[in-house]
Amino acid sequence: MKTIWHNPRCSKSRTALNLLKDTSVDVHVFHYLNESFTYEDLMSVIEKLSIPVIELVRTNEKIFRASGLSRTSKDELLIEAMLQNPILIQRPIIISGDKAVIGRPPERALELSK
Repeated sequence: MKTIWHNPRCSKSRTALNLLKDTSVDVHVFHYLNESFTYEDLMSVIEKLSIPVIELVRTNEKIFRASGLSRTSKDELLIEAMLQNPILIQRPIIISGDKAVIGRPPERALELSK
């Protein structure tokens, strides 16, 4: 089973979800903008992605700049900002076991199927 942190308003997220469904993969859809998640959940995703925290942040969102954040902000500030404003989290995120990818481009969702 794979989990997708999904935003149905995002075309890339919708495309990634459809790609997963087309491969007959069981997918748990987690609507991260509407469902709550914890610090531990977010840290687990960051660990599975194996990327710097800033790469998970949507730095072009208005709330990013309005919060006084920058690409050089400390990880803990970025994590707290994502917890308070989930819109800052890149999407979609596809998780399978102890690995995860950001589905940009959406075809990356299939990397975990290999």
